Amino acid sequence: MRRLTTCAVLLALATGLLAGPATPAETVKIGFITSLSGPAGIIGKHMRDSVELALDHLGRKVGGLDAEVIYGDDQRKPDVGKQLADEMLKKHRVHFVSGIIWSNVMLAVAPTVTGAGTFMIGTNAGPHELAGKMCHELFFTTSWQNDQTPEAMGKYMQDQSLTDVYAMAPNYAAGKDMINGFKRYFKGRIVGEVYTKLGQHDYQAEISQLRAASPKAVFVFYPGDMGIQFVKQYTQAGLRDQIPLYSVYTIDNVTLPALKDAAVGNFETRYWSSELDNPANRKYVGDFKKKFGYTPSFYGAQSYDGVLLIDSAVRAVKGDLSNKKGMIAAMRKADYPSTRGPYRYNHNHFPIQNFYLLKAAKTTAGEYTMPVVKTVFENHQDAYHQECPMKW
Repeated sequence: MRRLTTCAVLLALATGLLAGPATPAETVKIGFITSLSGPAGIIGKHMRDSVELALDHLGRKVGGLDAEVIYGDDQRKPDVGKQLADEMLKKHRVHFVSGIIWSNVMLAVAPTVTGAGTFMIGTNAGPHELAGKMCHELFFTTSWQNDQTPEAMGKYMQDQSLTDVYAMAPNYAAGKDMINGFKRYFKGRIVGEVYTKLGQHDYQAEISQLRAASPKAVFVFYPGDMGIQFVKQYTQAGLRDQIPLYSVYTIDNVTLPALKDAAVGNFETRYWSSELDNPANRKYVGDFKKKFGYTPSFYGAQSYDGVLLIDSAVRAVKGDLSNKKGMIAAMRKADYPSTRGPYRYNHNHFPIQNFYLLKAAKTTAGEYTMPVVKTVFENHQDAYHQECPMKW
């Protein structure tokens, strides 16, 4: 009996040694690239703060696993963004890369990430190339394709029977997409199409040229610091009362605190507003204000959604980060509480969603806000999805 007992103990010990110690759960690593310095740093702050709030809401875990976010400052430069992505992939061995404000940076980063077999979860830039021929099963976005928002403004201005419009945007990938999207739905006369330097702050020469063209309306895309400077100078030139200004990604919760009354009455189109009335958005906006003391922007809402999308994927595969097919299938369902409300993914992994007309306003309490005026598009899909070879 003693001999049998000894053998059983030895067998149990041997089995335990062969099995080895229990493997600790892997940490989900997310590399988040945005602009954190210079004039564009305020946009990056909205995004980073929203990532941190999403982690708070998830108990500082992603898919039930411990999470680590490595932030990187692209300085609004494609080469810096690519270097950051390489470092995150090779040094930090991230499972996801996310973020990216600027389309020229995204076009440098996304192929680097997906080419390495890693997920790229965009939370702002949506260049048409990635929606069309360069679509990839490892690329998802929680924002939009660049053309979609100006398409909504183009439709609104067309419906208003406007004509003789002067169009302006920065001379980079997104600027060209924005003007192209606008012209896809606006069929009136374009009396001027001007592209300025990315990051430019002095628009006096361009505003003089605009005035000389005598348009009946102006359409612009000037995100962040560029928008603040353009709108201020347009107002100072006395043109706000003479020529109506319509814009996309120019007047928002990033720029409103600086523009204040200069922005009131301006129309924008967008997929999101801080005042969208759904449970997820109320929770996000309310908790954001409590934690950070200011109103979040669409840049933040998209970044918050990005973390929740990743969480839904990791949760679906029960923490098995090697199961990329399972995570792709989960993300395609968009099964998480998005700040925009329910939406679905097109086969190119870009959202099919609503777009609204917003108007900058000042409340009786003296706060500046952008409530929804009307819905321009319902379940709007991008113009490039047919060029994407993915099928599912």
